Amino acid sequence: EELALCFSKLEETDVSPDELDKIMADLDRNHNGKITKADFKTWYLHSEQHVRGQIRTVFNKFDANNSNSISQDELKLMLKEVVPSLTTEEEVEEAITDLFQDDTDELSFDDFAEWYFKSTYFEKQTKRVEMEEEPLTLCETLSPPPNAGFLGYIKYGILFPLVFTLALTIPDVRRKSVPGKMCYVAFIFSIGWIGVYSFFMVGWAETVGATVGIPSYIMGLTFLAAGTSVPDLLSSVIVARMGEGDMAVSSSIGSNIFDILVGLPLPWLIYILYPNDYNIVEIGADGVWLSILILLGMLVFIIVAIHLSKWKLTKRLGITMFFFYILFLVQAVLRAELAK
Repeated sequence: EELALCFSKLEETDVSPDELDKIMADLDRNHNGKITKADFKTWYLHSEQHVRGQIRTVFNKFDANNSNSISQDELKLMLKEVVPSLTTEEEVEEAITDLFQDDTDELSFDDFAEWYFKSTYFEKQTKRVEMEEEPLTLCETLSPPPNAGFLGYIKYGILFPLVFTLALTIPDVRRKSVPGKMCYVAFIFSIGWIGVYSFFMVGWAETVGATVGIPSYIMGLTFLAAGTSVPDLLSSVIVARMGEGDMAVSSSIGSNIFDILVGLPLPWLIYILYPNDYNIVEIGADGVWLSILILLGMLVFIIVAIHLSKWKLTKRLGITMFFFYILFLVQAVLRAELAK
């Protein structure tokens, strides 16, 4: 009854009892007949059914003859309200071309809704809503996830030391009570904590490698490289899903260039400038020059492969890159075994 009252205040049309039962079943995860405000807010803002209802309201406003279809001129006016991120005439014309591919004069509501939910504009607006939502409080951030299950609680226990240190020391600039200038402090603290975490990660990786008999540079090529590349992977996937393919590729390439030209020489330079008896840094990894030559060969291969794919990242190209990465790992392990 309270859920129905909420919808009566939020929606212009009534929600049927069957729809209410379905929504309640989706949100009531612990089956106690109650849902929290945070769960309802998250569902309501991201529910496709809710967004579809909002689009229907706007669609009906521009459907002058109530034919459940609109013309190109009516679509131009509606796009300005439904997709405000379309600011240029070129973007509007491109959207119209995508929607009127069959040389039809009218566009139905179902066809427009299907196009909208598959478009990058819907993802961008969803991302904007998530950014505008009020972030969790400190207690909510440190609390275990409700109804997470056994694996969820294991993940919570593993990540708790990281979440605890970050939540207590880094100001959350997403909050309205925190000044925006604190973002610089948050950035510096974040870099500092990354250095601390990396120090322990490298030590633990060397210990694990020594225990199971894996050389340190093999651990760096595999486990450490994969672990440090996960943030690049996630950021590339996010921007790629937003339609920014160039940004996804340049982010990966730029990250590796930064690691080589800044991440390596900067600590070496600090080590040399620090008052001590050393004026050089010796590279202690065996076979590093051969690895560098292989890296250069991989870069040439990637450029040639992307060129042969007509500068499009296809599934076949992705599988090919995975295959060559596996070959790279195999040859690194074989070289380590033959060097013994």
